[in-house]
Amino acid sequence: MCSLIFQPRILSLNIHTQQEIKQLVVFDLDRTLLNKHSQLSPFTLKTLREMDKRGIHYTIATGRSFLSAEDIIKGHTFSLPQVYTNGVVTWCPTQQRFSFDNCLGLDETLAATEIMASNSAHPFVNALNDQGERIVFHCEYKNQFEKALLEQFRLSAKTRMLPLTKLNHEFQITNISMIGPRDEVISAHNTIEALNHLIAYSGQAIEHEAYRWIDVHHAKATKGTAIAKLKELLNIESIICFGDGDNDLSMFEIADECYAPENANIENKQAATAVIGHHNEDGVAKFLTERFSL
Repeated sequence: MCSLIFQPRILSLNIHTQQEIKQLVVFDLDRTLLNKHSQLSPFTLKTLREMDKRGIHYTIATGRSFLSAEDIIKGHTFSLPQVYTNGVVTWCPTQQRFSFDNCLGLDETLAATEIMASNSAHPFVNALNDQGERIVFHCEYKNQFEKALLEQFRLSAKTRMLPLTKLNHEFQITNISMIGPRDEVISAHNTIEALNHLIAYSGQAIEHEAYRWIDVHHAKATKGTAIAKLKELLNIESIICFGDGDNDLSMFEIADECYAPENANIENKQAATAVIGHHNEDGVAKFLTERFSL
């Protein structure tokens, strides 16, 4: 891990906590801890506060970027390091610093964008510079949902937009994203999956059922890898995790207990210790309330 914000030359993330953490609970966000409105419900917030009072430690591991998740979780303080972008980025709130693990190289990034591009969709590249500024590198949009997403980025004061031709070795490339017609995204997914050094996650776009999204990362960058490193750094004895999608399965593999909400993919349900309630019915919070007698 190399920390690049506020102390860009430090090569490891040194995490100190005065509390001994024997057990860590790890939450995925979308379709797991969040409701269908991508919010922490009042009951979930109450449950998290009760966990704080009881000294039950927890954090999040999400496919979202730090900036994408920031507004969603601002109603609650997550005090331990948090995992973003499917394990590429870890944010340490006590040190106010990011660390990066298994970022993409420039050549493999450009090669992947060429593989993924089609007449109806073009990928954009997410990166951070040494000051922690988010930069989205893009080409001309190919569909209305791509256009809307790029406009959303352009309006954000925390994101800078640059043409893909400006991408170079100076940036920490976290992932490649694209939204497009279902068949074209599935084709891109299959092509990327055939490459040993890359991994792709995809799902149905909330904007339209005929469209899908896809995120591409370095194959070594997973939620499971990031949580395993966190476990080692904090001398944690056991992990309990919650997740609904294929990007959560790497966490399931390293956890002592893993739980899938009712709405989860079939693979998650099969791998889980147990299936719990639906994400839009406070399934995780209700399970925790019973499990820890909150």
